[in-house]
Amino acid sequence: MLKIGLTGSIGVGKTVVANFLREQGCIVFDADKIAQKVMEPQMIAYNEVVKEFGSSILLTNKSIDRAKLGAIVFSDQNKRKCLNAIVHPRVLEEQDKLFSALPSDAIVIIEAALMIEAGSQKRFDKLVVVHCNHEMQIKRIIERNKLTREEAERRIAAQLSSKEKCHYADYIIDTSGTLDETRQRVLEVYVSLKG
Repeated sequence: MLKIGLTGSIGVGKTVVANFLREQGCIVFDADKIAQKVMEPQMIAYNEVVKEFGSSILLTNKSIDRAKLGAIVFSDQNKRKCLNAIVHPRVLEEQDKLFSALPSDAIVIIEAALMIEAGSQKRFDKLVVVHCNHEMQIKRIIERNKLTREEAERRIAAQLSSKEKCHYADYIIDTSGTLDETRQRVLEVYVSLKG
């Protein structure tokens, strides 16, 4: 099994790259979706998160309001570290369960924005870092997350810069161009991984 980490800052196009890799037959898991799962009611991380951040982060159905929680942790580095300390170990446990259920010849991709920040890139055979130019990143974040420019800049600043992340990369994919250009670069990376 080839385990590939796919990372990059918020709004750089990781999901687009992940979808292109999925088209090539890779098995792709989104760490953010795994994090959502481990924070569902009745899960261990849920109780710890609610204990730490209070019931004001809950929706009426008692699930965690990710927008509220995001607003808290992206404006306070200590609270963000606290959340990561609760959630990241649970996410890694879930990933291990997923890996154990897959065929030995699979190429498995874990897509995660905070992979390097959490130090979990060491778990992978290869690391793919996605990036794009800053203005495109800001535009994508504002459109997708319905944030102001200031909020988008704050979220970018809360993560390692794309330049820093690229230092860890085995492969770099720039999504600043067209979708076809991005797809072509993904195909080149895939062929190299299959190599």
